[in-house]
Amino acid sequence: MARVVKCGLIQAKNAAPTDAPMAEIKRLNIEKHLGFIEQAAKQGVQILCMQEVFTTPYFCAEQQTRWYEAVERIPDGPTVKVMQDVARDHGMVIIVPIYEEEITGVYYNTAAVIDADGKYLGKYRKNHIPHVAPGFWEKFYFKPGNLGYPCFDTAFARIGVYICYDRHFPEGARALGLNGAEIVFNPSATHRGLSEYIWRIEQPAAAVANMYYVGAINRVGIEDIGDNDFYGQSYFVDPEGKFVGDVGDAFKPELIVRDLDMDKITEVRHRWAFYRDRRPDAYDDLTAR
Repeated sequence: MARVVKCGLIQAKNAAPTDAPMAEIKRLNIEKHLGFIEQAAKQGVQILCMQEVFTTPYFCAEQQTRWYEAVERIPDGPTVKVMQDVARDHGMVIIVPIYEEEITGVYYNTAAVIDADGKYLGKYRKNHIPHVAPGFWEKFYFKPGNLGYPCFDTAFARIGVYICYDRHFPEGARALGLNGAEIVFNPSATHRGLSEYIWRIEQPAAAVANMYYVGAINRVGIEDIGDNDFYGQSYFVDPEGKFVGDVGDAFKPELIVRDLDMDKITEVRHRWAFYRDRRPDAYDDLTAR
C-alpha cells in the first residue's frame, strides 16, 4: 500500500496595517492563519507550513528597531504555545516560522516544528542571511543560524526546513537530504523585482539533486514597507522535479493542499544513486575558501 502524506502550504497576505501596535499586527496575522489551518484540517492535511515570519509583514524592507518588538522565545513564547494546542486539536504537524529571541539583542529567523500530538520537536534557524537591495536588509534583524541542518521525525514523515534565501545555497539542501529529509519546506518572502525568474527553477533542481519533496511557500501582495510586491506561486515539487498539481496563484492568498507519495523517493533513489556516487573526498575546494 502506498505511503501518501497530505501536506499543505499557506500563502497569505499581511493582515494588519504596518503602523499598528505590534501586538495588533501579530494578533491579526495569527487569526488569519488560524482560519487557513481550520480549512486545512477539514481537508485532512497532515503536515502544514506557513510563510517566513508569518506573524508580521516582511519588515526587512526597512531598518527600524521597532520590529524588534516582534521577537518571541521558542518554544516558550505565545505563538508556539498557541500552535501546539492547534496541532494537538487537529492531529496535524505544523511548521511555525517566526522571529525568535534567544536573549535580548540576539535574534534569529526561525521555524519551530510541532508534531501532531502538540509536542515541540525542535527548530531550524535560517543559516544564510541576505543584505541586498532592493529591500532585503536582514542582517539588521537576524544573526546567522547556528543549529546546522536538523531533520525532524514527525508522525507522518521525516522533514527539514530551509528558509527563503537559504534556497540559493545547494550545500544546505544536500545536508538536509543526507540527514534523512523526505520533505523539505522552504517558507519564504520574495518579490517580483528580484527572484521571480528563478523561483520555479532552483527548488525543483534541489528536489532532483537530493531526490526528495520540496514545499516552497511565498507570501502575496504589496506591503507598504519598501517596494516589495510578493508573488506567491507556492508549490510542491517531487523528487523528479515535477510540480505536484498546479502552482499557487501569483496574487491571491491560498491554501495549497497536495498528496505526496513517499514511495516515489525510493523509486527515484533506486534509479539515480546520487548519494552513493558522491565524492566528499574530492570536495576539499568547497571548504578551503
